[in-house]
Amino acid sequence: MASYYYLISSLPMLRADSAMPFSYDTFLSMCQTCVDAKTYKLLENLSVNSTEGPLVEDWARFYQVLAHELNYQRNLKLGRPCDQPIERDEETSRTVAAALNAKNPLEAELLLLKLEFAKLDELTSLHYFDAYTLFGYAMKLKLLQRLTVFDTPKGQAEFKRLFDGIQAQILSI
Repeated sequence: MASYYYLISSLPMLRADSAMPFSYDTFLSMCQTCVDAKTYKLLENLSVNSTEGPLVEDWARFYQVLAHELNYQRNLKLGRPCDQPIERDEETSRTVAAALNAKNPLEAELLLLKLEFAKLDELTSLHYFDAYTLFGYAMKLKLLQRLTVFDTPKGQAEFKRLFDGIQAQILSI
């Protein structure tokens, strides 16, 4: 198994409640000279739904449990009939319930992100300078990348636009 001492030790720590220190493309350029072609290709094509690569198989199992729990609890909240997921985790269920009751989408996303980061920390806890750790770091970057689409002023403007449209329709009746 390859060791990535310099690469991994030069990467800044990632936290669920902080911004990305650099883009995923920058991360890939850092990896390009340190990893073999196959590993680079896996990193290049990595997504939260990936199923290939070190760590990724374990992550995919967790992510599937999370997705099923989200679907289940959303359907319950909407009063739709649905089967309970076969595989459930108490912490995941509790976090999903809190996220679905959050005040706004960003708060919900942060709750889920903290759970995902905790799972990645758990999965990489016995790994230090290997591909498993590198893929854990890459997955965290991918997760943080999702937060960049949350733009509070744009979201508030869109909410106001929709709300004003509904008000106009009501007043025209």
